[in-house]
Amino acid sequence: MNPEQARQIADTVVRDTQFWIALIGILGGIVGALIALLSSVVLHWLQGRKANALDRVRKKLLKELLEARDWRKLSTLSRVIGADEETTRRLLIELGARGSETVGDPGEVWGLISKHPLAKIE
Repeated sequence: MNPEQARQIADTVVRDTQFWIALIGILGGIVGALIALLSSVVLHWLQGRKANALDRVRKKLLKELLEARDWRKLSTLSRVIGADEETTRRLLIELGARGSETVGDPGEVWGLISKHPLAKIE
């Protein structure tokens, strides 16, 4: 084998090696990004699942409270379910409740729309 042939073989090997190194680097980057994305989605799902379970329990308790009486104070509802007033309002709306339109109530009161339809405003 003459030196020119050896040089051509060496150049070919170097080019092939560089190609495979680049390909493996690109694939590694893609796989790493997919793993990071998947772990983020799983973490978000697990956190959401816990919050959703708590919301379901709170809504069930709110429904029981609102079915037992016509109107309930927001402060009482918040205290019973262990949530702040904004969270309680959100859960009440999701549950199908509404606030009273009566001016001068001794605090914000809520009731189920099924018991107090908007068409029959008091």
